[in-house]
Amino acid sequence: MAKTYTPEEIADMNIQYSPRTSVPDAEDYLAKNAEMSAAVREKLDGTLDIAFGESEGQKLDVFPAAKANSPVHLFIHGGYWRALDKSFYSHTAAPLVVAGATVVVVNYDLCPKVRVTDIVEQMRRSLVWTYKNVSDHNGDPNRIHLSGHSAGGHLNGMMIATDWQAFAGLQNDLIKSSVLLSGLFDIVPHRFLDVQADIHLTEDEATAMSPMFKPPIAKSNVILGVGENEPHLFHWQSLAYAAHLRTHGVKAEYISTPGDNHFSITDRLANGDDFLTKMLISQMGL
Repeated sequence: MAKTYTPEEIADMNIQYSPRTSVPDAEDYLAKNAEMSAAVREKLDGTLDIAFGESEGQKLDVFPAAKANSPVHLFIHGGYWRALDKSFYSHTAAPLVVAGATVVVVNYDLCPKVRVTDIVEQMRRSLVWTYKNVSDHNGDPNRIHLSGHSAGGHLNGMMIATDWQAFAGLQNDLIKSSVLLSGLFDIVPHRFLDVQADIHLTEDEATAMSPMFKPPIAKSNVILGVGENEPHLFHWQSLAYAAHLRTHGVKAEYISTPGDNHFSITDRLANGDDFLTKMLISQMGL
């Protein structure tokens, strides 16, 4: 039976699942991210806008480690599948490159131009491209680690649930670890929310594209972080998904980051001394 919600529940979810409503100065955070990221692109040696697919959105930036055969970290941006791009998140690369990793920051086409299903497919292609090409950028294709924020956390979850052997003939332990920040793992409710005007989820698609309902193929460690001050439904998403992963034998750790909202949590990844960034670096064995 299809899930239904009362008008009161829908009104509440529209508020809780709208980060720009719960964070009135969200644009200030994004402007700061864009400024920090532009500075990082000026400072770091990197190759920008590499095509991994045919459409305009399928591009990525690579910031290489200083040494060959270094671990690889791939970051997937958020924006509710309909906004933002990789240029807001280059700042996440700086401390990871300093620590000794090659960093890949990925773009994708946005809704309503494409569907969520298409974006998931594009992210799979980006990982295949990374596996096949990252050695040219000092990365070790056998040590690929992921992170994602918000909708990017959802997309990371779908990568965890991907059968890489069936998709591209790659090993199913392709993903060595994941850090999912403020992620969405059951996207069925979003069919009933304002965002539906852009994402056009069908009932079947919402279920098929929800990591919460798919067994994890990758069994590597997962960290799920949510800002302390985010609405409780974002905490529920990560707590429930952590339980789902643990049920399937995946080590999953949930963290509520002190004082953070939906946007400030990614600021931590620009600081090599932050505890969350240190956890991410540690996952890569650095």
